[in-house]
Amino acid sequence: MTEQEIRKVFSSFNDKKVLLIGDAMIDQYIWGKVNRMSPEAPVPVVEINKEEIRLGGAANCALNIKSLGANPVLFTVIGNDINGINFKKLMKDSNLSTDGILVDDNRKTTVKTRVISEGKHQLRMDDEDIHPIKIEDQFINKVDSLLENISIIILQDYNKGLLTKKIIRTVISKAKEMGIPTIVDPKKDNFLEYQECDIFKPNLKEIKEGINIEFDESKDEELQKATSLLKEKLNAKSILLTLSGKGICINSENGFVHTPAYGGSVIDVSGAGDTVISVASLLLSTGVIPENISKISCLSGGIVCQKVGVVPIDKEELLSETIKIF
Repeated sequence: MTEQEIRKVFSSFNDKKVLLIGDAMIDQYIWGKVNRMSPEAPVPVVEINKEEIRLGGAANCALNIKSLGANPVLFTVIGNDINGINFKKLMKDSNLSTDGILVDDNRKTTVKTRVISEGKHQLRMDDEDIHPIKIEDQFINKVDSLLENISIIILQDYNKGLLTKKIIRTVISKAKEMGIPTIVDPKKDNFLEYQECDIFKPNLKEIKEGINIEFDESKDEELQKATSLLKEKLNAKSILLTLSGKGICINSENGFVHTPAYGGSVIDVSGAGDTVISVASLLLSTGVIPENISKISCLSGGIVCQKVGVVPIDKEELLSETIKIF
């Protein structure tokens, strides 16, 4: 890609409306200092000096989409609780639409609490319900009502109960009818339910568990074989496999390409998957070829891994770094 082509692609993000369906949550951060061990148990005592709540899960993906200049519409379900109120406030404070948010009285709003000291995670606590949502039909009708002028659909699964088999099948079927591409960030449950999606983006752990396979990820021929098998099982157009410190590979109708990791040392992987799928979705919606989707998505993951905490990608930084690698 030439610099002019790259700038044109990034500029076209501004015209995209992205429907994002997935488990959303609050990320709570507690920062402090460790000066001593507890006399009650062999654990560090963290003296708290700062607390913050941020949008997490699929809502962090929405932040990434917005940061890239596009218009995200998040569809999710939250609880009828104080954390649900806080979640909606965070959405409004970030100028994100709340039109797709439904409230289920039978579940909690998911909150992940991370305790950070010395620049590292010391502990994470999850407060959540993970049973399937009980308002499937209401949710499907809500999605159906807002499909007009959508450029791409992201299905982001955190195994919290939102993406049921019925919702997955209905949304992908409707998207195919309307010619809207779909991209999936899966988890183990319902792994093979995302039939005929355009891009399926597992990580190493997920692909091995999802199709019950073992392979040597250091060998490209084995990566190609595993992703070809998954591609066949899903009848998907492309498999975009994230390899942590080894980068990203993509297996598509154009063949197999492995993109090594970019950037310096990894500080924090939190939210990197959200960034990768956000970037990949917008590139897919603009018709970028699979090899370049892999390269730019890999670069975006490397950039956010060098920052502490879950933070959205900076569009200008990504643009500048993308121009350098082409």
